[in-house]
Amino acid sequence: MAYIGTKPTVGNFQICDAISVVNGQAAYTMQVGGVNVNPQSANHMIVSLNGTIQKPNSSFTVSGSTITFASNLVTNDVIDFIQILGDVLDLGVPSDATVTTAKLADSSVSLAKLTATGTKSSSTFLRGDNSFQEVPAGGITEADMFRLSASVSGDLTPISSNIERVDNATFSKIGTGMSVSSGVFSFPSTGLYFIQFNGMFFFNGAADSNVNALITGTANDSSYDDLASAECGGDQGDNKKKEATTQTYFNCTNVSTHKVRFRTASMNSNTLLGSTDINKTIFTFIRLGDSQ
Repeated sequence: MAYIGTKPTVGNFQICDAISVVNGQAAYTMQVGGVNVNPQSANHMIVSLNGTIQKPNSSFTVSGSTITFASNLVTNDVIDFIQILGDVLDLGVPSDATVTTAKLADSSVSLAKLTATGTKSSSTFLRGDNSFQEVPAGGITEADMFRLSASVSGDLTPISSNIERVDNATFSKIGTGMSVSSGVFSFPSTGLYFIQFNGMFFFNGAADSNVNALITGTANDSSYDDLASAECGGDQGDNKKKEATTQTYFNCTNVSTHKVRFRTASMNSNTLLGSTDINKTIFTFIRLGDSQ
């Protein structure tokens, strides 16, 4: 910055009162105008003894208002002057937008100086939106399973009755879990989900047929598309149980509009088996990661 006239000097420069040497004495009190003065440090002083500038912290030290020379002075010694420079690096309050990153020492900004929202702790981190958040849990954050609690028949679009979350003593879901209403499954959070439909069918032998197990989905909470299909067949007079399994990835980017349901087709008079005690026909949901 340019100045008109003499550039202002930063500091509080003072010349100490004359000090009379006492034979055999090393320590002396510094005063300005009869009042004790306390230099910030020996490095903030210029001291001349017998016409020679003394080296701070070697030829002399300072504590409060006391200067102590490295050796006792004698009668013929003369303390020519002691000049106190003041806090020569005290620039006062910087002007707005004048402190650059380069002026900050490493690690000079502590957490106490941050005004971010949330609670800062060993288990939180600072996000780009200036908020402290819990570290996301590692691994799978949502895993859930439902089953058909009783058998159903016919072409069902969707399968809407006899659906229950698995409740055996050893079962546990991860996270909030799915919710279901009238056969429509809603997601607890956005993400990329693995979905599997495993159907156990009973073929009553009424006719040769292939039954279908299908996963359907919607992105607008209205129109559903078939996403995955599996089939298994029965022979005349079989009276046997067979299974069909299909799966898909489902990218849920909006929990209000993205939903799934399950259906059967080409059932004839065959039966989709269910039980409230053991898994037969099951619906599996696993969140693999964030939505894409």
